[in-house]
Amino acid sequence: GITWKDFAVAGGAGENATTALKARVIAGSPPTAAQIKGPAIQEWGQEGVLANIDAAATAGKWDALLPKVVSDTMKYQGHYVAAPVNVHRVNWLWVNPEVLKKAGAKTPTTWPEFFDAADKIKKAGFIAIAHGGQPWQDATVFETTALGVGGADFYNKAIVKLDQKALTSPTMIKTFDTLGKIKTYIDKNAPGRDWNLATAMVINGKAGMQFMGDWAKGEFTAAGKQPGKDFLCVPAPGTTGSY
Repeated sequence: GITWKDFAVAGGAGENATTALKARVIAGSPPTAAQIKGPAIQEWGQEGVLANIDAAATAGKWDALLPKVVSDTMKYQGHYVAAPVNVHRVNWLWVNPEVLKKAGAKTPTTWPEFFDAADKIKKAGFIAIAHGGQPWQDATVFETTALGVGGADFYNKAIVKLDQKALTSPTMIKTFDTLGKIKTYIDKNAPGRDWNLATAMVINGKAGMQFMGDWAKGEFTAAGKQPGKDFLCVPAPGTTGSY
């Protein structure tokens, strides 16, 4: 029989789990399955440690059911090595409409609108942007900003393909300038703060907005908040139509 071990990994993100996985694979006792994502699947494929699961994929008609961008990520050298268990949209902006109302601001869709709202929220005595200063959270905001400033083609070239021309382009400089401006609206206690505590600041009306992936919805739901009424979830500025 199979016994499941269900446990939380300290830190709330995947870094610790990845480190533990690497240690086990190197020691020659890999787990039967592990949750890994995106480009990391290709890296593990290159190490030759992933199993071919084409039989399950054929039986489940995965090729017909999955968007190509998802099935390509699940394959290594044309064979399925991973099963699609979740997909997250990272480029969301979570908003407390009550804070916006008190500040006389409106829900932003563009960067100028975003900074206008942030100014008004700050002037009204609230924290404009709830954030946790941890490497993965900083990276999340950076990626969202790159997509919002440069668009999908630029994002793909710079962040996914690491194209040197895109990485050193004026668009990348504009991305960093925008990121620098965002930072001025984050409170001084942000370093080391867990993402869910930043979400709680929006829930409790201490902060107006947060850049965070779709998993933040669980925090709002657990707090008994109604979507569209107590909180808003909109695409991050400039990223409508991008996922």
